[in-house]
Amino acid sequence: MITQKYLNNIAYKVVGCAIEVNKHQGPGLLESVYELCLLYELKKVGLQAASQVRIPVLYKGIDLGGHLVIDILVEDEVVVELKAVESLLPIHEAQIITYLKLTDNYKGVLINFNSTKIIDTTKHFVTEKFADLPKE
Repeated sequence: MITQKYLNNIAYKVVGCAIEVNKHQGPGLLESVYELCLLYELKKVGLQAASQVRIPVLYKGIDLGGHLVIDILVEDEVVVELKAVESLLPIHEAQIITYLKLTDNYKGVLINFNSTKIIDTTKHFVTEKFADLPKE
């Protein structure tokens, strides 16, 4: 059963892995490099992680044949969006919120690797349905 605690624990491990990547790589690389490193760390701690997960583009219930791409999906539950930008913008937040809605997932983590301290540039997002999940 999916609980708030379960999802929060996954997100906690994701951030821990991001800190490890940032500690070894530092800021200044391309997002794709951080993605590869983060995937390695996630799998190393025993989490299932898929990268470049495609989401079909539906418009008025019709599949238009296009797709959006999620950077990383962890345990099929937590959406992880990576950035390597000077600062996070509202459009980056809108992007992960939209991905949560489109995938019907409850929790997402937005990480900006262009920082010396990852925890300061990481944001957590939950959908309204997250509050309806059991806490434990």
